[in-house]
Amino acid sequence: MNTNKLFEMALGIDSPWFIEKIEFNDTSRQLNIFIDFKKGSKFFYQSSESDNGGNFKVHDTKQKKWRHLNFFQHECFLQARVPRIKLPNGKVRLIRTPWEGKTKGFTLLFESLLLQLLISMPVLAVSRITKVSDDKLWRLLEKYIDEALSKRDLKKLTKIGIDETSRKRGHNYISLFVDLLKKKTVYISEGKDYETVENFREDLHNHNGDAENISDVSCDMSPAFIKGVKLNFPNAEITFDKFHLIKMINKAVDKVRKKEAKEQDILKKSRYSILKNDKNLTKKQRQKKEELEMSKLNLKTVRAMHIRENFQLIYKADSKEDFEILLKKWYFWATHSRIEPIKKVAYSIKRHWEGILKWKESLINNGILEGLNSVIQAAKSKARGYKTTKCFKLIAYLITANLDFSSINKYYLST
Repeated sequence: MNTNKLFEMALGIDSPWFIEKIEFNDTSRQLNIFIDFKKGSKFFYQSSESDNGGNFKVHDTKQKKWRHLNFFQHECFLQARVPRIKLPNGKVRLIRTPWEGKTKGFTLLFESLLLQLLISMPVLAVSRITKVSDDKLWRLLEKYIDEALSKRDLKKLTKIGIDETSRKRGHNYISLFVDLLKKKTVYISEGKDYETVENFREDLHNHNGDAENISDVSCDMSPAFIKGVKLNFPNAEITFDKFHLIKMINKAVDKVRKKEAKEQDILKKSRYSILKNDKNLTKKQRQKKEELEMSKLNLKTVRAMHIRENFQLIYKADSKEDFEILLKKWYFWATHSRIEPIKKVAYSIKRHWEGILKWKESLINNGILEGLNSVIQAAKSKARGYKTTKCFKLIAYLITANLDFSSINKYYLST
């Protein structure tokens, strides 16, 4: 078997295409594979999905070049004269070759490699490794993600979680809408106001979903999200996410600690001993916590910490009735604690009572979103941030939406 035939098999090149010649440029360290087609060949062309298409004779050709997978450490390029065909209406159209990708100048196989790399590492790192400009990589991501999103079917979506995350600390928010049953992001909207929920409803409708089928929504106590859900999902019941509630109480505890630490030296370097759960404490942090609890200073910080820990225990109740009894006892304790930040949180919980009790029925929370959010923020940190909110959204979709690129690129390996 000659070299050309071997490369045809390796590249999956079939008749009427064939490899004309192979050249290796020792100076540029590039492998160039030249592809041609048999004289007299006809090529299939379809102008749209509604058009059945047909086979047409070659009108003329255009020379094109595509980046392919490296040949060992050397860059590899495919080059071919691509036929243009003349349609019955007189228009001339360039056909698509079997190997070309969605992005100008790339083969499908090379794009598949880029997608796999982009899921695992920052865009700039992939750019350095592959010698492809980061702008071109962002365009590739946008094309694949937009096409994959267009194929979504949200007909069976019933339970969603809503949460926001930021591109920069306190700035440029995006809101994530997550399928709590399939544990993946289904929609991302810029901002964090009630209009983001309205945008999601429209997207849901455009992908076979029905707003009336949404039965449960898990979110924090953001007035914007609450308003958005009530306006757009008439049959949805809100469950206020327990992770956000605990985070809110933790912030109150830390506020107490900061203020009291100005007067009590024993509280210095105690932040993590106070705020972390017992199972996550290091040996040194646990010793510090025990020191604080055994002290006879009657520290407000320690009392606030115990109130936080008891709130977490409420979620272990066996029934909704027990859950409500424990919550009422906790509320009495918190509001009579004479610790203002804790009292403020307790009053907020009282205002959202029914949505908190709803957890015992729905058993949904934003734990999935917290995990996805952590993945997004880790990617952001690794990339040292993103230059635009659009780029941030693309990465968030890429790593949390479990998009099916295999339906777009046959060489992509689904996870």
